[in-house]
Amino acid sequence: MKIRLMASMLVLLLVTGAVAAQDVPTITISTWAGVDEAAEFQTILDDINANTTEFQVVHQPIPADYYTVVQTQLAAPGSGADMYWMDQNNMALAADGVFMDLSQCLADSEPQTAGDLSDYYPGILAVNEHDGGVYGLPWIAQPVVLYFNRGLFDAADMDYPTNEWTWDDFMTAATALTLDNDGDGNTDQWGFTNNSWPPPYIFIWQAGGELINADFTEVPLDSPEAVAGMEFYLNTAYNPEMSPSREIIAEQGFGEMFKAGRIAMFMGGAADDLDRVEGLDVGVVPVPANPDTGSRTTFAWNASTVVNASSPLAQENPELLCDALVAVTEGIHHWKVLSPRISQGTAEFLAESEPRKADSAEAIIEAAQDMRALPIFGDYAEFDAIFWSEFWGPLINDETDLSVAELAAEIRPELEDTLP
Repeated sequence: MKIRLMASMLVLLLVTGAVAAQDVPTITISTWAGVDEAAEFQTILDDINANTTEFQVVHQPIPADYYTVVQTQLAAPGSGADMYWMDQNNMALAADGVFMDLSQCLADSEPQTAGDLSDYYPGILAVNEHDGGVYGLPWIAQPVVLYFNRGLFDAADMDYPTNEWTWDDFMTAATALTLDNDGDGNTDQWGFTNNSWPPPYIFIWQAGGELINADFTEVPLDSPEAVAGMEFYLNTAYNPEMSPSREIIAEQGFGEMFKAGRIAMFMGGAADDLDRVEGLDVGVVPVPANPDTGSRTTFAWNASTVVNASSPLAQENPELLCDALVAVTEGIHHWKVLSPRISQGTAEFLAESEPRKADSAEAIIEAAQDMRALPIFGDYAEFDAIFWSEFWGPLINDETDLSVAELAAEIRPELEDTLP
């Protein structure tokens, strides 16, 4: 009798547990992650799911045509995932009302957690703000830094780049490190390379100019400061005295040329793998400063996780989705370089999150103090398309007879028409 009773109780417990498990809401998140990145992300989700009884997070990666798929899903209310990754440019979709405002559900978050909005670098958080609301939690703020090949500097008996370098030091080194090593009359090593990367915004900002003014009413691209920054950058692009031609880059690859040991200095994101290329001894420093202003402002690529405002769960239980968002974001902050949170902005934290960046951590943290994000607004996609196709593209590809100042003055009204 006791055995049958115990067996019945065990069955009851198992059934009850199964029902309870079935009752736990499933929260879906879609990302652009490929196979390797998705596997790393799944480890984070597994840990979250193992430590909560409130929800289970399921990854639904979209590794191809990500934003086309996402925008199609968001255009059909009630469809798609509960949460999405969004890069900085696409945070402009917040103006369309497709993301949930997180302000209220994050108001009482614990200090120095992923839900504490005051713990984010203000310029990075600003990308997620719209009309007084907050529509995403940043999970990465990746400043551009200077990678350099120590071996090529050693071979030329030249000092390595330092935190004190200005653009004058950089130009001198880039020219000196552009060489014909085999004596065949053709350059086979260059001091630098660029092809609209790194973004021209860095040099506009360093010279004291602005892409868009603070209240989104003007596009002062034709200011003397902005013009000076862009002219400097254009003087380095495809310049045979220091950088490879378009044709050589197309044939040999952009970042691939640095990895092959043919480029002495390369500006890349802090999370790039350029400092762990097998066979290369690579150092990292912040980008050199503008010699006139002293500014070493750098661009920071950033991304966030948003909540689909029309998902059924966002309508029924937004607080639960907010809790899941915070948990996922906290996990990513211990994974991606660089965490966008001020309290985590130390070399020690960075090295613990990504041990392969231990040697570069100090330089990355230093660069983070001067990083800036793009100014995002509702019609930023249109602004961006005009900037690249009608302004910067013609300049860097020598497809216009106008000077930087002349083309900037000509295109400025068209860019300003996109402002809110």
